[in-house]
Amino acid sequence: MPEQQPGASSIAVISRDACIGCEQCVAVCPTGAITMEDGTAVVNAELCDGCGQCVAACPASAIEMSGGEQAEAAPAEKEAQPAAAAEPAAAAKAGPAPEVWVFVEHTDGQPATVSWELLGKGKELAQALGGKVCSVLLGHEVSPLVKEAFCYGADKVYTIDDPVLGHYRTQPYLHGTIKLVEKYHPEIMLLGATTMGRDLAGAVATSLQTGLTADCTGLSIDPQSKLLEQTRPAYGGNIMATILCEKRRPQMATVRPRVMPMPERDESRTGEVIEEPLGLSEEDIAVKLVEYAREDPSHVVRIEDADILVSGGRGMGGPEGFELLQELAEAIGGTMSGSRAAVDQGWIPHERQVGQTGKTVRPKLYLACGISGAVQHLVGMQTSDVIIAINRDPNAPIFGVATLGIVGDVRDILPALTRACRARLKKEHASEAAAGEGE
Repeated sequence: MPEQQPGASSIAVISRDACIGCEQCVAVCPTGAITMEDGTAVVNAELCDGCGQCVAACPASAIEMSGGEQAEAAPAEKEAQPAAAAEPAAAAKAGPAPEVWVFVEHTDGQPATVSWELLGKGKELAQALGGKVCSVLLGHEVSPLVKEAFCYGADKVYTIDDPVLGHYRTQPYLHGTIKLVEKYHPEIMLLGATTMGRDLAGAVATSLQTGLTADCTGLSIDPQSKLLEQTRPAYGGNIMATILCEKRRPQMATVRPRVMPMPERDESRTGEVIEEPLGLSEEDIAVKLVEYAREDPSHVVRIEDADILVSGGRGMGGPEGFELLQELAEAIGGTMSGSRAAVDQGWIPHERQVGQTGKTVRPKLYLACGISGAVQHLVGMQTSDVIIAINRDPNAPIFGVATLGIVGDVRDILPALTRACRARLKKEHASEAAAGEGE
């Protein structure tokens, strides 16, 4: 039990052992009676008015109201009080709903799809907490993205719109994000495990001295503790570790693109928009943007966006095996990719690698050819809608996640499969042409 503190007849009492240092109670206290000392909340008994808002806001159940004189009232006196008298007290204990924040990443006004994927997952987490999912949107002239955030599930959007934020730089984005976090106190903050997201997440977590779990593949809420369970591969992908951030807030995690499913877009959704100033000028920024050059999209291979992937591993035997994969990919309108073993052998470039040290993909169809199915590869593709595996070893782990498995030599099967696909497409095109002439 917490130790009784002197002061008002009914005051908040905080258990130092149970306090997780989230500062939610500090945020909701209307009298400023609660402060942080050495990472633990402390109550000033002289300022506490016994409203109980901190009790409702505490996610760790570390706060209770002291008995004092009010608790010593005779049972008869309590019974004599009208039932309506309890309603204001109950209302006073209703603290703000916990918020799950999702950072909306964008470049030149184009949002990163991982932001919308995280909004879908964030909504699930918020519902488990009885709270709201919110978007954090920093940039310049970003009003069109505010509407998009609502369409993909946001209940509220926190936005800072300033010319200084026109292109991503760590310092101004960090300043703006910290400013929002310190003012509105989110419970959870999620970012994409992209170049931008990883940079910003590390800077924010360091500045706030909170925990950060990178490259998560699973997120959930523990029903008892209400803590965020952050699951990611560990020890080279040999185990899946679940990590908790018990003492600090917000709980932070980054998630790779295509790990979470994309939520349905709803044009009818609206919500609350909270606008804040940045409070920085260009003169305050140490890093200056000298030149901005966009990479030619035609030269960029983005296997994470492909609907069909034809992927090869060590079993392809060499570069000539990947020529067979490329022929099949072209025949079915897919993209060629591969495992780490193929990259290490120099058969394909790293940008086409699927797996823990490559990219996470979620295509409609994934053909795994000559890939044994090490866990490091599986974590990067096992959420694909349909997985077809071809391997000579009937006991290969890849068959454990495959929708359809073919046991055999890929160098015999692939040419036959390519011929069949080309013949099928040729027949379909001929039928379409005949139908067009008939019209």
